[in-house]
Amino acid sequence: MIPIGQVANANQTIRASGGTMTDITVNGIKYKVHTFTTTGNTSFINSKGVNVVDYLIVAGGGGASNWYIGNGGGAGGMLTGSNYTIVPSTYTVTVGGGGAGAAASTTTYLSGNNGSNSSFATFTAIGGGFGGANASANGGSGGSGGAAGQGRSAGSGTSGQGTSGGVGSTDGVTYTNGGGGGGAGQAGGNASAGQNGKGGDGLTSSINGTSTYYAGGGGGSRQAGTFYGGGLGGGGTGRNNAGGAGENGAANRGGGGGGANGNNSKGGDGGSGIVIIRYKV
Repeated sequence: MIPIGQVANANQTIRASGGTMTDITVNGIKYKVHTFTTTGNTSFINSKGVNVVDYLIVAGGGGASNWYIGNGGGAGGMLTGSNYTIVPSTYTVTVGGGGAGAAASTTTYLSGNNGSNSSFATFTAIGGGFGGANASANGGSGGSGGAAGQGRSAGSGTSGQGTSGGVGSTDGVTYTNGGGGGGAGQAGGNASAGQNGKGGDGLTSSINGTSTYYAGGGGGSRQAGTFYGGGLGGGGTGRNNAGGAGENGAANRGGGGGGANGNNSKGGDGGSGIVIIRYKV
């Protein structure tokens, strides 16, 4: 048997199953596409032949912080690649869930939770980092980093998968603006007296035949100044000075959760990830 990952005479017709299977044609070339969206472990099974595949792996996004100064969660890590050789074998596919946003509370500032990893074969995308609590906590590191409270350290991203988060801001009296979580293609924005932090934009993939953004960071909450939303790629929007929960990151896009704003308000949950595999037929 040819070792997994070793380039061989990769031009055979393969027979594979797993996920939702569709057929597309790109520039006259026909592809079979396997899309995995259900959180947890499943399998991509190649029962016949040797061929190369393209892949997209996006991890679950991080959850945002609660109450005032809701800091956005970081996007799940995003990995893409092509010409990976598969042989007759069963390959484990894992779709990571989004991290829960911090629970609503009237007494305690809480951070969100990191998203879960997604994986296929030897490749693992790292879950997004959590948004740190109010002005008292660092952001979580992950695929992309979550935003931090004022004077704290934003979470860092994983090289080749994402970027760092931004930092929130408050004067302790008038304004409380949250920082934005990092996205796969753009770092999360810092907040100030004049604006909240924008969620960092993700990156596009056309692996399924349609150009789509994935892995956008969650936006910070806003109490004063200019308002910016979540990043392109499913980043949840922070609450805009209305009091309430932050928006959840988009499911199967790996977006970070948006920051809450207001007493007894919950941080947005991170969006779940996705795995897509395709090959020529």
